[in-house]
Amino acid sequence: MNVELIRAPGAPRRQVVYLTPDEYSEFVEAIPLYTGFGRQRRSQFCFRALVETLAATGMRISEALSLNVDSIDLSKGETVVIGKGNKQRTVFFTERALTWIKRYLALRSDGNEPLFTGGNGRRLLVTSVHAMFERTNARVLARTGKRVTPHILRHTAATNLLQRGCPIGHIKEILGHQNLETTCRFYLGQLTKAEVRKAFDAYMHYEVPMSEAPQPPAVR
Repeated sequence: MNVELIRAPGAPRRQVVYLTPDEYSEFVEAIPLYTGFGRQRRSQFCFRALVETLAATGMRISEALSLNVDSIDLSKGETVVIGKGNKQRTVFFTERALTWIKRYLALRSDGNEPLFTGGNGRRLLVTSVHAMFERTNARVLARTGKRVTPHILRHTAATNLLQRGCPIGHIKEILGHQNLETTCRFYLGQLTKAEVRKAFDAYMHYEVPMSEAPQPPAVR
């Protein structure tokens, strides 16, 4: 036996964890925006705006926390971030995410530069954000069975785009991946047969009409 021809088995594809629309709604609705006396909690509006931003844009948590108030063009719903490898890209917001950002900013009276801040007015740290996630997870984990993290929201954004037929190359740019292979490795294995058929029916429009199809030569 020629041992040089033997190939080790490839690593199993990592299962991507993401939230369904119902699971996402349950998580965000568990964020306590108001006190028992009906007063708005600025810190929780900040957290809700951050969660909506991550789920809408697919940004990494470090990218989201680097945003400044004046770095987002609210009229266009976009901003520019510097991702891995010092790569610059434009990030797009949904109307829903922009609405929550505006609601949060309306509660702020400071002139501090960072978009997402803690009680001291300084830029939120990743450790503080993870603690916020864990407090909300404690309220819903038993029902959803999923511990939500910033990275799971990134997966949720990408999976949502893919399931709606967004080309994988576009998803690569939205996520800021350096290589298309990375995007494919994570997400292409997540599609069901029904989703693939739906995309096929939506995009396959170049068939030649029967009247224009080449005809077989006449038999003599």
